[in-house]
Amino acid sequence: MLVRDLPYVGRLTAPNPSLMTGKGTNTYIFGTGDLAIVDPGPDDNDHIAAIEAGIEELGGTPVLILVTHSHLDHLPGAFSLQRRIGVPIATYAPILGVDIALRHDQRLTIGGHPLRALHTPGHAADHLAFLLEEERVLFSGDLIVGEGTVVIGRDGELDEYLRSLESLLPLDLQLILPGHGPTITDPRARIEGYIAHRHEREREILDAIAAEISTINEIVEEIYADVDPRLYPAAAQSVDAHLRKLVRDRRVGTYLEDGVTHYELAGDE
Repeated sequence: MLVRDLPYVGRLTAPNPSLMTGKGTNTYIFGTGDLAIVDPGPDDNDHIAAIEAGIEELGGTPVLILVTHSHLDHLPGAFSLQRRIGVPIATYAPILGVDIALRHDQRLTIGGHPLRALHTPGHAADHLAFLLEEERVLFSGDLIVGEGTVVIGRDGELDEYLRSLESLLPLDLQLILPGHGPTITDPRARIEGYIAHRHEREREILDAIAAEISTINEIVEEIYADVDPRLYPAAAQSVDAHLRKLVRDRRVGTYLEDGVTHYELAGDE
């Protein structure tokens, strides 16, 4: 079912619910006359058909498919949708099969609505967010999600992620349309909360290491004790991202013991 976030923005949720994707990946269709589709999601025939129905409901002509990043719950459906509607695909990275490689701060106009592409790495190196400039509405992909926090995977870096979050603060956003979960109506508070959460996690990790809790798995069990253990693999990715940053910042060092990497506070910590 197409949900209207704005009169010219419709949202569909792909049927790919999981611990990582929440209720599923959000796909957005927006514009007046000419339409763009943001994040067609996974390669799911029913979802692609729902996007086509949503295009018809909005009553416009599709001209472009925009993808926030190349993760499997966001990109693959773009190729199936393209085969059906015959419009170009645009992403940040020059991925095989993608027609347009967007650059940071590139401006487009879709159906009379100025749109700016913002390179926002961190969750993934190739991550873009899309800003409807006049409305100050952001399609955030997985930079910010509607519920919970974001995993920083091996293709992302925490320091980049924090810089991407901080870059949103001057935009004075009115609404965030996330890649997963409900619309965010308090953008500044949510962004500041995300930043504060990461700094708190860093403190928790440093405290754990100071207490000689020294491997990623041990740190996860310590600081995520109240989290569903099924989420521990995702939590381990985020802890790993924090530790990579702390090592680069020379606040934490590493050593091997029985083939396992251990972490210790740097000498001046």
